[in-house]
Amino acid sequence: MKKFAVIVAGGSGLRMGTQLPKQFLPLRDKPVLWYTLNAFLEAFDDLTIILVLPEAHLQTGHEILRSTSDPDRIWMTTGGETRFHSVKNGLDHIHQNSIIFVHDGVRCLLTPELIRRCYDTAQERGNAIPAVTAVDSIRIETFGGNAAVDRNKVRIIQTPQTFYSDLIKAAFEQEYDDSFTDEASVVERLGVKIHLVEGEPTNIKITRPLDILIAEKILEEREMGI
Repeated sequence: MKKFAVIVAGGSGLRMGTQLPKQFLPLRDKPVLWYTLNAFLEAFDDLTIILVLPEAHLQTGHEILRSTSDPDRIWMTTGGETRFHSVKNGLDHIHQNSIIFVHDGVRCLLTPELIRRCYDTAQERGNAIPAVTAVDSIRIETFGGNAAVDRNKVRIIQTPQTFYSDLIKAAFEQEYDDSFTDEASVVERLGVKIHLVEGEPTNIKITRPLDILIAEKILEEREMGI
């Protein structure tokens, strides 16, 4: 089945304390986004990437994609006002029945194995959302204060969130709502059951300077086969 990955990379460098958007920050001499793109290119030979970037950074995006293992399989488009609108802009370029991955460009440590796991589940069940179990104690705020939550029932959601094309494209025809925090919440609004798959603890989102250090260590350990 045809495969597309909509990779959204519209972040800024505010929390990183840099002027350079985090998706372009150097990680072991290559931009963060480079690792993300290559993971998808490696996962499937017939997968096409639609890279969604702010218009001001399209040239930088072109430079990065030209350095990947297969730049001919990467298209580019511009983002929108919110993540919802950026994803919709990417989806508007897909006109074939397919499996669609939607991924955060700064989750650069995902593995091809995770991508393939999401594909297999989405093909069987219509969607696949990677998630990991919470390891910290969890409390939720209540009207009277706060209460403990069973962390074994809490799942931390990741990307790539993966769907049949007709399902996610129909979902993104809805009007935008502030409660749409990810693609699963958009699709769920149609009454669709969401299916979780096992994510990866190393599939972190680069948002703070510390995350770059953690990512460097993870890449180093992978090179060493640890």
